[in-house]
Amino acid sequence: MTVHYIVSPGGALEGRVRVPGDKSISHRAVMLGSIADGITRVRGVLEAEDVLATLQAFRQMGVIIEGPTSGRLTIHGVGKDGLNAPSAPLYLGNSGTSMRLLCGLLAGQPFDSVLTGDASLSRRPMRRVTEPLRQMGAKLETTPEGTAPIRVFGGQTLQGIDYRMPIASAQVKSALLLAGLYASGETWVEEPAPTRDHTERMLSGFGYAVWRAGRRIGLAGGGRLHGCDLDVPADISSAAFFLVGASIATGSEVLLEHVGVNPTRTGVLEILRRMGARIEVLNLRQVGGEPVADLKVAYAPLRGIRIPEDLVPLAIDEFPVLFIAAACAEGETILTGAEELRLKESDRIQAMAEGLQTLGIDAQPTSDGMIVRGGKLTGGEVDSHGDHRIAMAFAIAALRAQDTVEIKDCANVNTSFPGFADLARQLGLKIEVVQRG
Repeated sequence: MTVHYIVSPGGALEGRVRVPGDKSISHRAVMLGSIADGITRVRGVLEAEDVLATLQAFRQMGVIIEGPTSGRLTIHGVGKDGLNAPSAPLYLGNSGTSMRLLCGLLAGQPFDSVLTGDASLSRRPMRRVTEPLRQMGAKLETTPEGTAPIRVFGGQTLQGIDYRMPIASAQVKSALLLAGLYASGETWVEEPAPTRDHTERMLSGFGYAVWRAGRRIGLAGGGRLHGCDLDVPADISSAAFFLVGASIATGSEVLLEHVGVNPTRTGVLEILRRMGARIEVLNLRQVGGEPVADLKVAYAPLRGIRIPEDLVPLAIDEFPVLFIAAACAEGETILTGAEELRLKESDRIQAMAEGLQTLGIDAQPTSDGMIVRGGKLTGGEVDSHGDHRIAMAFAIAALRAQDTVEIKDCANVNTSFPGFADLARQLGLKIEVVQRG
């Protein structure tokens, strides 16, 4: 049996909601809290399958973690050198963040470990992480294709490096910084473009010195982390579905509460505003080192744009639903410089282009993006390819469709946004969740 969404056409989104906690920050809170000295208390953690996979991995390595209960965790940190060898492979489900960051953190441990994942994660490229880690002295083995399972050999002597990333990637940067905690000397990472900086911010919050010099981020090995209290903001990647939904559906007005608006994550706001969206940032404040705000969005006619390439890394996870905005906009939207989208949970460029074409939209995939010509969405059956963000994006598309939209293979929505269908229904989306044989 597989989970399908059946979404009736039309309607509007109205109301105020708080979407679940930020996935990127939740992962890092579990990881850093586990290797800190003392207790770390976390509020607002995302109780989704990806984060639970990270949590389970650290439990397998001997960390006592209470919860999650109503978004709260209490992590009894074991210190930077206190993890134990797991008795079995660490299964990380669909979570690329877990696997890539753990490669860095485990590279400095005295014990061997094996990282595995589901079929989707086992197809995703890992050389971008394993190759620079090997330059630091780490020993890792992958399949001949450079994919999981990954064996990380312990007891290696790591040396800090100065690494210039060929492609902007917060996961690669974070993996190298985590390995740098265990390396002798300094580890520096230079980004070709800004990427999300949650790791740097959180390391500082745990009392670990992190240096920034333009697009270079560095730290010295050998320090300690100290337990602290963390408040995880609502995830802007999850909020993005309702930002687009309210923008495309006549009569909509939604207030999204307590959303993280870290400047390395707000590309979706800038892109939508350039398309003509009406989005207000209200009650801007700092919570646990992260900027947070309430986002008010109302319907507005959208227009196609050429998306600036410098905004691509700042909105990389939001493009599936941004393609829906483009389909509902007047004129042509052109995306370039987004090759990374082909290496996510699915090939998001191809999968979104095929789904949009099924719904009557002129969408032409390119090697590094897409050209979308706005038009009228029909109805039909689209395949999410087991990708949570594609499933939710096409559910939102039904707001402007002329007939029912059925989305296949939606179970993986639980990796990032448990309760999506209920929350969307509360705001006015006509969505049903069904089982298909």
